[in-house]
Amino acid sequence: MSGPVLHVDGGRSVRFNTHGLILLAVCVSSALGANTLVLVDTLATRETHSIFLKSLQERGHEVSVKAADDPSLQLSRYGEYIYQNLVILAPGVEEFGGALSVETIVEFIDGGGSVLVAGSREAADLIRELVTEAGVEMDEEGAAVIDHLHYDANDDGQHTLIAAPSTGLIDSEVMVGPRDAVPLLYRGTGLITDAENPLVLPVLRAPSTAYCYNPTQPISDYPHATGQNMLLVAALQARNNARVVVSGSLEFFSDAFIMTSVQTPQGAFYERSGNGKVVEALSQWVFMEEGVLRVASVEHHLVGETHPPVAYTIKQDVEYKIKVERLVDGVWKPFLANDLQMEFVRIDPFVRLTMTPHSNGVFSVKFQVPDVYGVYQFKVEYNRVGFTRLFSTTQVSVRPFTHVQYERFIECAYPYYASAFSMMIGVFLFSLVFLHHKESPSKSKTE
Repeated sequence: MSGPVLHVDGGRSVRFNTHGLILLAVCVSSALGANTLVLVDTLATRETHSIFLKSLQERGHEVSVKAADDPSLQLSRYGEYIYQNLVILAPGVEEFGGALSVETIVEFIDGGGSVLVAGSREAADLIRELVTEAGVEMDEEGAAVIDHLHYDANDDGQHTLIAAPSTGLIDSEVMVGPRDAVPLLYRGTGLITDAENPLVLPVLRAPSTAYCYNPTQPISDYPHATGQNMLLVAALQARNNARVVVSGSLEFFSDAFIMTSVQTPQGAFYERSGNGKVVEALSQWVFMEEGVLRVASVEHHLVGETHPPVAYTIKQDVEYKIKVERLVDGVWKPFLANDLQMEFVRIDPFVRLTMTPHSNGVFSVKFQVPDVYGVYQFKVEYNRVGFTRLFSTTQVSVRPFTHVQYERFIECAYPYYASAFSMMIGVFLFSLVFLHHKESPSKSKTE
């Protein structure tokens, strides 16, 4: 079966088959922007969260909104991922539709995909199981975050509409934007993480006076999550730099919470909550639009030269340069920092130095090769909150001096030189005396 015909300039025509058109459409879609799949409980979520979804579209995302139980759901096709980002705004889903499951989402994260999950106090077991895979545990079903000191005046009396102070935000402008004094509205369940897990980041901590419990039941035992040990929003940056954000509140991303005013019990009034700025910055971070670093080039050579040698020799002076770029508004720009270090490693680091930054994004350092030969690596590893993990290694060989490179005379050996020459002179004098000395004739006759 022949495919459609595309007419081009000059009267020529090119015939495509159906599979070629599908591949072309996928390539064009990937070139225009990231494909983002948004799963919702009901399609009404498109209206209640329209500001958040519109911001994604304005930033170039190809947003596809589908029901979480849609039987046509799939993340990959022909071994390639269709979407780069996954947003789950469906805390009540009991089972994903189509080929989607917790296992496939975990594989999607392992493949470098970005995931944003919003829960609630009535989140289903499926969502709880999913966030557990990201190192986050939601409190028991029905439990809500309660704070009798930090709540909004529009609360229904249960004090579950939390006006969380912005001081609870993580100290990373890359992740949550510039911090101001405007509180954030939150209504949902509490999150618990392992404090010793270095991959999980506390994006928004609960106030110290908050606790998580079912507001319709009397408190009979100590709450599972209390104070600043409880998180409202958590994030995970995996070792492959894949990012996951988990919120215990679906309403945190809603139009109502973004546009509404905030009035605290202490009488402070804010015309608009801080949710809008935080949601915007956090979505940019989780979808790899902010905080992304890459190594553009690496150079190493002897001081005064421009090309690397086949192998370095011990005690030579070496210059190392690495160019690092940061993604800003879709454009790679020079990255500036004053804490980027280089290590010259064999098994353990022999040299560790902080590199000098330059305005073009190049970091450089000069050092002397250690007096130990072997196989070394130039290693740069940069881990900072909010940024992707930067890792670069370059292997080189270090050899000892050749026989023509050693010093011919060293001061500490002068006594040995003197003894050797004195012995040579003594042997020479002894030889002269032995060869030219003759015994007297009278002595020989007497004998």
